[in-house]
Amino acid sequence: MGKVFVFDVSKCSGCRNCQIACKDEHVDNDWSPYAKPQPDTGQFWNRIEEKVRGQVPKVKVAYTLHMCQHCDDAPCMKAAPEAVYKREDGLVIIDPDKAKGCEKLANACPYGAIFWNEELELPQKCTGCAHLIDAGQIPHCVDVCAHGAIRFGDEEEFAEEIAQAQALVPERADLDRPRVYYLNMPKRFLAGIVIDPEEDEVIIGAKVTAQNIGTGEVLVTQTDEFGDFWFHQVSAAQWRVYVEADGYMTRVFEESTTEEDRNTGPLELYRNAL
Repeated sequence: MGKVFVFDVSKCSGCRNCQIACKDEHVDNDWSPYAKPQPDTGQFWNRIEEKVRGQVPKVKVAYTLHMCQHCDDAPCMKAAPEAVYKREDGLVIIDPDKAKGCEKLANACPYGAIFWNEELELPQKCTGCAHLIDAGQIPHCVDVCAHGAIRFGDEEEFAEEIAQAQALVPERADLDRPRVYYLNMPKRFLAGIVIDPEEDEVIIGAKVTAQNIGTGEVLVTQTDEFGDFWFHQVSAAQWRVYVEADGYMTRVFEESTTEEDRNTGPLELYRNAL
């Protein structure tokens, strides 16, 4: 069934060891017939992209691996079938001899994983460290990942996780059939803080209910010792939020996570005088 990469977003700390390892493995090293040397600068065949989510002070950072997806139906193979091939283990390779001068390949990848080497006049990308695989080792990026966020192995070994994974670009999954699988890709979060403005204190243990207006889905949590509440991994949707606490009037409002993660800011509750 071939080899696959599995990347768990929740385990990535953004250390970028994988980026450095890729440069270390390929800069100034000729791994023909799989790859000519990678340039010192301008190319990251393996890179971590950082996305800051939410609004201060409710902020999260997500780190996502970007690399060749080693697609089963690779667009680059269609663009230059004479220069790109797939190994039996599933790794997609740009032949550095046959691809010389084929600059169109640099624009053929919808994932931005192919780079143009001006000096060598070559399109270049991640090979999955095919030279290491041939030697019975694992890709260098996998080897140095301190948290096990990047893994590599036989497809059947990861069958259970693959069933829960998604593609980097979901709308292209059926077209390209990528062999890099992503776990725990970030959805939205909805967060805030509940306060008593009269006492100038946060309210601990307030019940916060979020209802998805479109689907009716209901989520419930409580504020923590800092008065904060978080709904993690929620849908991009319009939400009706209810905030309740003993002795206080219930507050109801609407908030949207359609475009981005949302920090509601301070939510004031007033005591019920009745």
